[in-house]
Amino acid sequence: MLRSFFAVILAVVCVDQATKLWIMRYFTLYESREVIAGLFNLTYLTNNGAAFGILAGQPALWRQVFFITTASIALVCIWIAQRSFGLRSRIYTLSLALIAGGAIGNLIDRIRLGFVVDFLDVYVGQHHWPAFNVADSAITVGVTLFIVNNLLFDRQPPERTK
Repeated sequence: MLRSFFAVILAVVCVDQATKLWIMRYFTLYESREVIAGLFNLTYLTNNGAAFGILAGQPALWRQVFFITTASIALVCIWIAQRSFGLRSRIYTLSLALIAGGAIGNLIDRIRLGFVVDFLDVYVGQHHWPAFNVADSAITVGVTLFIVNNLLFDRQPPERTK
């Protein structure tokens, strides 16, 4: 299971970083290219905050320390969870690896660039979801898989008391 765990993490980080490098090389900042009319664009944006731009207005050094510390703590927690939950189900291993890979992908951006590169722009009409990237997608899918597996499939009967 550990081999699978690290393979998924590596795959997510590689795809995330490769797509971000591609966007940075072939797009100018704020450039947008339509992929599916009325639904999806590739748009090169940067985000120095958290999800939805939270904390974007805070001083850069404080933001960097906060995000790097938070990501590091999260990765330790994911490792601990993998050692426990990963033994129970491959879905837990996959979900935790997706979350870890996404966290590492965005952490690399923060350390290397001081911000995260976003480029996936989903919208309906004039209503845009905040732009995101492969790392964000992996985290979202991982969290969803973990919760669904926990709520629907990992049902251990309660212990009987005498």
